[in-house]
Amino acid sequence: MNYEKLQFNLNAYKETGEILDGARFLIHEFELDDENFLGFGFRDELEKNSILLTANGEIGDMQEVLIPRNLFDFDLTLVLNMLAHEMLHVRQKSPKMMILDKNEREWQAYYEMLFHTNFPQIPELSDYYKNFFGEKALIYYGRMGEGSELQLKYLEQKLEVEKLLQDIKNKA
Repeated sequence: MNYEKLQFNLNAYKETGEILDGARFLIHEFELDDENFLGFGFRDELEKNSILLTANGEIGDMQEVLIPRNLFDFDLTLVLNMLAHEMLHVRQKSPKMMILDKNEREWQAYYEMLFHTNFPQIPELSDYYKNFFGEKALIYYGRMGEGSELQLKYLEQKLEVEKLLQDIKNKA
């Protein structure tokens, strides 16, 4: 993928205020689209240096991903990983998957940001963001309930996340 050309296109969308079209362009370019995806809408921006996207819709229904208007002010690799996170939620809430437990959905989505098992075409995050999202993943793992069936289901992945975080710490 030619990131210079990609950034050029995104800057054009940004300059013309076509942020939703730019987001659609990215999910098309990176093959993130899903039949359960309704489209993009805007959400309020949190702060200039904070980014939040959400997949909205009832489980089993079509999902709309809400993005901030300042989405393209952020690092492209971060944006792509955040989009992949939400597009995984779109799949998880589809009639095909119907993952009911929010902790399981979040665990899977943060794990995806670290290891790209569903979307291998998404670029790797910096160690800073891997550490940040790895810690978030472990919070959701903990919320599954100590020794629960869900924790047992994801124990091997948890060990992978812990190893990744330890490797990052050892580099520092």
